[in-house]
Amino acid sequence: MNRKIILLLFYFGLFFIHFNSFEGLKYLGEFQNEPGVYFFIVGFILLFFEKKFSLPLKTPIFQLMFIFFIWCFITTAFNISGLLNSYLKHTTGITRFIRQYFSLFLSMIFIFLFFHNVLKKMKIEDVLLKTRKVLLMALCFAFSLGFFETLYSVFGIGIAKKIIDVFNYFPFVEKDLFQERISSIGNEPPDLALFLISICTWMLSYIYTNKGYLRYFPIFMVVFLTYYSGSRTALIVILFQIILFLYLITPKNLMIKYVRNFAVITVFLAFFLAFFESEKIVMSFESKIESLNFSKNLTKNISNQSRFGIQYATLQVFLDHPIIGVGYGQQSFYSRHYYPGWAKKNNYEFEYKYENSALRSFPPAYNLYTRILAETGIIGFSIFVLLLLFSLHSINSFIKKTKDKNLIIYLMVLYTTIISLYLNWFQNDTFKIYVLWLSLVIFIKIKKENTEQLNY
Repeated sequence: MNRKIILLLFYFGLFFIHFNSFEGLKYLGEFQNEPGVYFFIVGFILLFFEKKFSLPLKTPIFQLMFIFFIWCFITTAFNISGLLNSYLKHTTGITRFIRQYFSLFLSMIFIFLFFHNVLKKMKIEDVLLKTRKVLLMALCFAFSLGFFETLYSVFGIGIAKKIIDVFNYFPFVEKDLFQERISSIGNEPPDLALFLISICTWMLSYIYTNKGYLRYFPIFMVVFLTYYSGSRTALIVILFQIILFLYLITPKNLMIKYVRNFAVITVFLAFFLAFFESEKIVMSFESKIESLNFSKNLTKNISNQSRFGIQYATLQVFLDHPIIGVGYGQQSFYSRHYYPGWAKKNNYEFEYKYENSALRSFPPAYNLYTRILAETGIIGFSIFVLLLLFSLHSINSFIKKTKDKNLIIYLMVLYTTIISLYLNWFQNDTFKIYVLWLSLVIFIKIKKENTEQLNY
């Protein structure tokens, strides 16, 4: 009975994993508006008391994760004097480390172990098919909400707001703020973008495993939401995902067919939308193309100024502390002294957000790789990069030895998803990328169950 409850909690958590447009429980800190974690924590507790909890200690991927986790503690201990003297936004260096280290544990180690123990007794076919189905269900909900949000925010159709109000009765949805960029189930457009990047190739796989024109609809929903989210990172990464996945898995003659069919569906739906507001469609498309010009927007777009300015400052921290860094979670205490003038010029975000002591939230690093360099030094960065490269190499090697065509499709899904989420870390500095850890756990399970057969 407990096992069924744990599985149910896992799937509920997976469905709600990116629903963060609600207030949540404040005492959970940065996890307060992440309902998926609520389900995972309860499931973890039930698993633990079942006394059937196991650690994948012989798994190289987990070993590297754990070594990195330990190094984050060691390098912080080496910087203890700096922690004792650091103070920013009513927070000491020690307090900041405790919060961030707990967040690292919960986001990476805890989640990984929970996924591992939930899935270890399931058949791999069930894991793959049910995971994809739950992600599709979440996408369908996100698309429904995002579609009406687009009608209201972009095209100004007032009745759509009344329909959106109905969505607010659904658990973990509180939609009351609107802008030209939609966020659907996310609190902000970047949150929606992360969800779409995480599920994109899972939805692409329907093209290869299903029949009929409906198999194109999941990826169309992803593209639609990506476009109207206005996320430059998502536009680039998802385009990369689609191209890479098609290149890896599709024979040339079939690729032409799939691209043609998808283009026909996209053009038809574009004409349908243009029926409402053709001028806005054209202007919206032009603005998306213009937004991809990063060099031109660097001095005109405040978001770009802040993002690249903070990344630059974080790299300066690394150059001053190259070997062991400044300690985990400590980057913001040091990078504030390196904010470049071009980033702060005519930029209200630094005055009202990043350098405002009354606002307690710390400025993000906007890049996990520069953050790790600054906080853990070249040693921690090397361990982390080794984890990334080893995971990709392992999956790629396994794909080459696998002869099961259906299994290859899902391995390509995992491979492309993992690469894309690694790329997303160039614009994101959080370890709360749950689909990444799930993808790694699924690959480990596939590899373990097929090792004898493939002599791998």
